[in-house]
Amino acid sequence: MADDAAKAQGNAAFSSRDFTSAVIHYTSAIALSPTNHILFSNRSAAYASLRNYADALSDAIKTVDLKPDWAKGYSRLGAAHWGLKQFQEAAAAYTKGLEIDPSNEALRTGLVDAQAMKKQEMKQRAKTANKFGTAAFKKKDFEAAIQHYSTAMEMDDDDIAYITNRAAVYLQMEKYKECIEDCDKAVEKGIELGSDDKMIARVLTRKGTAFVKMAKCSKDYEPAIEAYRRALKVHCTNAEAFNKLKEAERAKQVWERREFIDPKIGDEEREKGDEFFEKKKYADAIKQYTEAIKRNPEDPKAYSNRAACYNKLGAISNGLEDAEKCIELDPKFSGGYIRKAEVEFYLKEYDNAMNTYVEGLNHDPNNQELRHGVTSCIQEINKASRGGLTPAELKERQAKGMEDPEIRNILTDPVIRQVMSDLEENPSAAQTQMKNPVIQSKIQKLISAEIVQMK
Repeated sequence: MADDAAKAQGNAAFSSRDFTSAVIHYTSAIALSPTNHILFSNRSAAYASLRNYADALSDAIKTVDLKPDWAKGYSRLGAAHWGLKQFQEAAAAYTKGLEIDPSNEALRTGLVDAQAMKKQEMKQRAKTANKFGTAAFKKKDFEAAIQHYSTAMEMDDDDIAYITNRAAVYLQMEKYKECIEDCDKAVEKGIELGSDDKMIARVLTRKGTAFVKMAKCSKDYEPAIEAYRRALKVHCTNAEAFNKLKEAERAKQVWERREFIDPKIGDEEREKGDEFFEKKKYADAIKQYTEAIKRNPEDPKAYSNRAACYNKLGAISNGLEDAEKCIELDPKFSGGYIRKAEVEFYLKEYDNAMNTYVEGLNHDPNNQELRHGVTSCIQEINKASRGGLTPAELKERQAKGMEDPEIRNILTDPVIRQVMSDLEENPSAAQTQMKNPVIQSKIQKLISAEIVQMK
């Protein structure tokens, strides 16, 4: 038959790689037998060999229309789509053919290759969508950024960067719940894919940041702290996670302290401490005053009372610290000055103690305890000038004075050294020098420290 002859000529031309002639012969055959699916299949192959994939596709479609249960037709359809870089459609064609002929190796190979190319194409398209998303994010067009990142995720779910980026947008939009959900999905997928530890740690850090933002309302910092700690377990040198963990822990502590503060309870605890103090149970009193301070850190009375207990127990440094804190909180409250001066008096720093008592009197002129303290200091200072100290006491005071850097500096002053010499050998010259107020002040400092003794 004429169509068979034309087909044979087409096959011969195809075998000799004369694809143009093959198309001509197959076309002649089709004109004679327009319902022959094999002729359309062969011409599709010839067109494909000529890289005329559009016509190859047209003939492949006709082939499967004419013979939908013929597996080879789908092979032609897949090849045409492949040539047009329509990899998703190619994969669909090969899949359909395998439903008809599951053992067809050509269809299997075609499907694997098409899926690989489809995946590669989708990855490239995902990268493009991601770029658009990043551009929109920089412009603060967050809705557009969400859309582009979502598109990238649909095209390539093997890269957690896209969902991580979307989480960042949600964070900026203050949609913290959505941000956390995306972070959880990213971590789960990242672990499944064996993603880089740094990336997973970054996601967990972002999750922690979202929890911190939420905690400003909920005051629950624990989920954020947990996320940051998990990030550090994944990548222990992640500086961002480490720093944010410390910030979250500090914020939690501040909030807990604020929640714990209750001035009314603080007063009650201080009063309990006063009862122990009256019974001379100073250790128990300290516990109550400490609790009072926790409940009300701004209460100067609690610090003053605790300082008194420390002083009674000989814990001088603690007493001084509390006394200074008391003065810092309320410079007009006499208790802080009394406790501080008690420490200085105990240390035999009588000049310092007297200055502290006087400073207290500037704020509370009628305070009898402050006045009595000044009197006691004057008595101790005068005791030395009257020769009322034993040699051991004198030596102790001189040693104490030499611990003072100011005293040591004064003693290195050549003018002062000359005055000290004149006091022994030429009192008249010394008296002349002492008219200088600066020299007089320095010599008085040495006298107070018992370094210089006036006879």
